[in-house]
Amino acid sequence: MILLVLIASILIAAVTIYQYNEEAQDYHRDRLERKEDNIKRHIDFVIRETTWEVKTDNVRLIFKEEIYKIADIHQLQVNLFDLEGGLIKSSKSSIEGDTLSSCLHADILNALSNTSEHRYVEKTTLNNQTFQSSYTYITDKKFKPIAILNLPYLENDEFLNKELIEFLERLGYAYFVMLILAIVLAYFLSKYITKSLKTISDKINATRLEKQNKRIEIDSSSEEIATLVNSYNSMIDELQESAVKLATSEREQAWREMAKQVAHEIKNPLTPMRLSVQSFQRKFDHGDPEIYHKVDEYSKTLIQQIDTMSSIASAFSNFAKMPAQQNETLNVVEIVKLALDIFSEDYIVFVADEKEIISKLDRTQLIRVVTNLVKNATQAIVEDKDPKVVVSVMSEQDMVKIAVSDNGKGVSQENISRIFEPKFTTKSSGMGLGLAMVKNIVETYNGTITFTSQKGRGTIFTVTFPKA
Repeated sequence: MILLVLIASILIAAVTIYQYNEEAQDYHRDRLERKEDNIKRHIDFVIRETTWEVKTDNVRLIFKEEIYKIADIHQLQVNLFDLEGGLIKSSKSSIEGDTLSSCLHADILNALSNTSEHRYVEKTTLNNQTFQSSYTYITDKKFKPIAILNLPYLENDEFLNKELIEFLERLGYAYFVMLILAIVLAYFLSKYITKSLKTISDKINATRLEKQNKRIEIDSSSEEIATLVNSYNSMIDELQESAVKLATSEREQAWREMAKQVAHEIKNPLTPMRLSVQSFQRKFDHGDPEIYHKVDEYSKTLIQQIDTMSSIASAFSNFAKMPAQQNETLNVVEIVKLALDIFSEDYIVFVADEKEIISKLDRTQLIRVVTNLVKNATQAIVEDKDPKVVVSVMSEQDMVKIAVSDNGKGVSQENISRIFEPKFTTKSSGMGLGLAMVKNIVETYNGTITFTSQKGRGTIFTVTFPKA
């Protein structure tokens, strides 16, 4: 709309200028013709009243004084030439060679004699001014040509140019107001038109597979917008159905994988238990003097395998259990130090920046996070190196950080991306659920867990929680 207003204003200005130029040319042509007719009538009157014989040789005498009167009355220079093109008389007392020739060009004479009107107009430009010179015959009473009348006419466009400039200024003001109105109208019109599109765009940008997406409800809209909205709503319905099916499939797959893992881990201790019982059956002898010693060994083996099965069940239970949101205002320094009391290793060092750093967390879950990280650190220690595990509690602005570092074997490059995956472990024992559980707990309390590791030099796990 704004572009159309601008184009229309430019086109109208161009057409106006063109029209003014055409009108100016018509005006000067008509004005010269009117002056020429008036001067010729005046000359005819002089010829009728003169006492001189009307012929070419007497033209100078006939118009000796009259030519000045004619020029003064009609406010136009008058030049008279003979039929051969020679200058006879001019109303201009001093004739300059560059403005008036003493002899007419042959083309002018040919044009006069060969045209039906016996009239020729020549247009020239001198010093940025445009001149028109008309040439026509002067006749006697019997309409016989006796001389050539030349009227030099200066095209003075000052008045017309002034009018043109005034008109263009008024037109500019009018179109400026129209442009402002067009901008305002276009703004509100575009807001009205794009309101529905903005709603659709926001809904599309907010569409996510993992969450409940809302349908678009628009009271009034065009047919095209309504078609787009219906297509989006249909897509949302299909997406919701696909999400439900996908979630169901993922849950079923997860339970199948979990069941396989549980069955596999339980079968591992069942095999030695079965072999132990079978061996005991075969070798049982009442008279054996070491029967009690053997029974004790068999019992210890069974108890050890039963404990392994119990730890397997506990690991899966802890992983599946989401941490309850039982927030307490805790001194993180005190709780971390309390969690380290269960470890008897003397190479575990505790460091705290402050004596008290307050945060809202669940005491049990915080202890579980610390014990799991410290346990992993102790298991990463290699035998041919002096072991060292440092647990640090630091305060940084509105966050509290817990760092657990060790000088163990580190994490290999290929395992870095899988370190928090459930069931992933590099140890010969364990379920690989500890770090996955820690990450789950940390993220539940709006925290983050990161780590850095160098192969053969150690690993640092850093847990960050918001302060209270």
